[in-house]
Amino acid sequence: MNSQLSSQLFLSKLIAQYANIHHQSIGAKAEEYIRQLGIRTGEWVESFYLNQPYTLSVDEYAELIVDIKNSIGGHFEIDSVHPDCVVVKAHQCPFGDVVKDAPHLCMMTSSVFGGIASRHFGYGKVSIQERIANGDDGCKVYIYFSPNEVEGEEYIDLPVTPEQGDPFTWEEETIKMLGEELRKSDDMVSELLAEIEELKKQVNKQK
Repeated sequence: MNSQLSSQLFLSKLIAQYANIHHQSIGAKAEEYIRQLGIRTGEWVESFYLNQPYTLSVDEYAELIVDIKNSIGGHFEIDSVHPDCVVVKAHQCPFGDVVKDAPHLCMMTSSVFGGIASRHFGYGKVSIQERIANGDDGCKVYIYFSPNEVEGEEYIDLPVTPEQGDPFTWEEETIKMLGEELRKSDDMVSELLAEIEELKKQVNKQK
């Protein structure tokens, strides 16, 4: 028996569905959580490439963000590099086509790219102008290193975790807020499961 199921596909689908339910239950706040997670994830992933404090050049930055995405299952490439802007294209998202189930997961790309730009250049603005999540054939992402009129997510002077620190250490207040919102999501899932069980019982009675 041949199957196209893989651990990456399974995890991508699981994450996308959970993100979708989370977004439905708490709305726009879900994107902010993904933004914060992406900023921290970007710093953590960066540590695999840079073992000591080091400021990237623009060319090195472009190569780094593309390599990060390709290392986790994406298919990204550099489109163009300018002193004040880098443009990258994607033919495949790390989440695969399941990103269409939760388009706000694009915030992960934005915050990883923008966070790294901010830590190295002091500023990053990410504008995703084409998205696989929205049905486009690919993604086209612009990262700017200085303010302009283009619409996008800004990342300004983000702090670097102290040496020997952990970028995933969340402030206590943030943890409490996140826990409360995730609890709401879990409650919603429980209610949906209860409704499904009730529907099953009604169907069985009619048989």
